[in-house]
Amino acid sequence: MIKNDIDFMSLKVRRVTGSLSFVVIVFFLITIAVKGFQLGLDFTAGTLIEVGYQEAVNPDDVRRQLLDNGFVDATVATFGSDRDVLVRLPVADMETSEMSDAASSLGIEVLEVLSANSSTPVELRRSEFVGPRVGSELTEQAALAVLTAMLIIMVYVAVRFQYKFGVSAVAAQLHDVIVVLGVISLFEISFDLTTLAALLAVIGYSLNDTIVVFDRVRENLRIARSSDTEYIINHSLNQVLARSFVTSLTTLLALWAMFIVGGEAIYSFSLSLIVGVSVGFFTSLFIACNFLMYFKVSKEDVAVLVRDDSELDSTP
Repeated sequence: MIKNDIDFMSLKVRRVTGSLSFVVIVFFLITIAVKGFQLGLDFTAGTLIEVGYQEAVNPDDVRRQLLDNGFVDATVATFGSDRDVLVRLPVADMETSEMSDAASSLGIEVLEVLSANSSTPVELRRSEFVGPRVGSELTEQAALAVLTAMLIIMVYVAVRFQYKFGVSAVAAQLHDVIVVLGVISLFEISFDLTTLAALLAVIGYSLNDTIVVFDRVRENLRIARSSDTEYIINHSLNQVLARSFVTSLTTLLALWAMFIVGGEAIYSFSLSLIVGVSVGFFTSLFIACNFLMYFKVSKEDVAVLVRDDSELDSTP
């Protein structure tokens, strides 16, 4: 059983959770500024090589074979099945045309190495080159995608609820994004398009949880006789606590399963979602409503305007 009389909104609790959140955000911002991100080939220049085996293969064995033959920076992962292997190779600094020529031959070289160390035939399925200009454009588009998502969220919540709720929701989502990005930077997790997809999924998931909380807060602000906003918000959080906990728990169980058995191909995706969903649960209960208290949301902010038709009734 989950208690339904937990204190979320007292001044003491808000100071503790607010201070903890502030320290974590500052730490991760410093981490991002100092360490940056380990960008994947989606955002940098390099070659993506896909090969297929006739039988299951261990990615560590493939990585070791490539390392023994001079491919020291190769990233190897299985995807789809344990017979499909994806090899990512950076390309040395040179002119774009030269990089294209060099990348085109890498696929054949990798195939020769892997074939020589395999008892069954190895098939080269594709060998694609990602140029630095494309990587730069993808980086800009990724940042734009996150900012656009934030803007749309703020506009939607401001229209659907009230502007104080909109700003609070975006602040809460920004909190979650910084934490996820900080973890990615701290543990030097490769940041590629799958990681970006996970980041956008975290924003959507966390927003859904926050909207559920805000909807209950708005409803209780309208019907409660008390004008004590702190009490109403705390009562609302206790009402949705069980729902938020169960939803987050079941989601995390699925994500942990993906993380454990999904392999390296979805490692960054599943780990980013695990961190985001965990932090999002905390954010929706403590941080989002903390911002509502900061902006001094009140019953008047969510009151339903009733049109006065008395003058129309008196019109002959």
